[in-house]
Amino acid sequence: MSDAVGSFPQYEVFADEFLDHAQNGFYNAHYDRPACLELLGDVAGQHVLDAACGPGLYAEELTARGARVTGFDLSPRMVELSRERVPAGEFRVQDLAEPLSWLPDASVDQVLFALALEYVDDRVGALREFRRVLRPGGALVLSRQHPTGDWLRHGGNYFDVRVVEEVWSRGWKVRYWLAPLERTCEELREAGFLIEQLREGRPPEAAAAVDPERHARLAQEPLGFLTIRAVPATGREGLLEGI
Repeated sequence: MSDAVGSFPQYEVFADEFLDHAQNGFYNAHYDRPACLELLGDVAGQHVLDAACGPGLYAEELTARGARVTGFDLSPRMVELSRERVPAGEFRVQDLAEPLSWLPDASVDQVLFALALEYVDDRVGALREFRRVLRPGGALVLSRQHPTGDWLRHGGNYFDVRVVEEVWSRGWKVRYWLAPLERTCEELREAGFLIEQLREGRPPEAAAAVDPERHARLAQEPLGFLTIRAVPATGREGLLEGI
């Protein structure tokens, strides 16, 4: 298998199905979105960049909370769905392998990067672009699949950084990177970030009413997602503190 995921928009072929799945699905609506929104905090009056925005579900909530949202995705259909869902937002097609040349330096207050890090080949390069566009005092909030859960599913060497393929429950075929937690932390450091908070995902109590069995399992086992809030490092001393 190639040591790259590449720039093919994998979600393009099932974008509408994904919207149907993610709008109220347990993992997205009752697990990842609440975790990301909590780490973003009060976004009223802020300019938030929704990187890899998908069908606009996060952008919809951010807009409802008073943020001005700019988003992008590799999938043209996802961008269409975002525009339909959030008319007040600004959305475009963008490959994270390319610079965000249309965004000036220090132009956004926060960056949201939810469940997409695994699809990026040059992760440090993408993270550096997020660092560039963040204003002083800004933050990056990202979520990713929990590496322990990945390892339990795929086996092999936990520390081996590699591309895998999976077929998900609806028949969606995806390729993405497996990487240990230390690699994600190191990539953030290389890109100029310090980790302010790292949370291993546990669904909120309210989600128990939606799916008690799944809630009970995810509340005890690292099988889902984790969420990180990272802030720009300020000089060499700050970078060394992140090692």
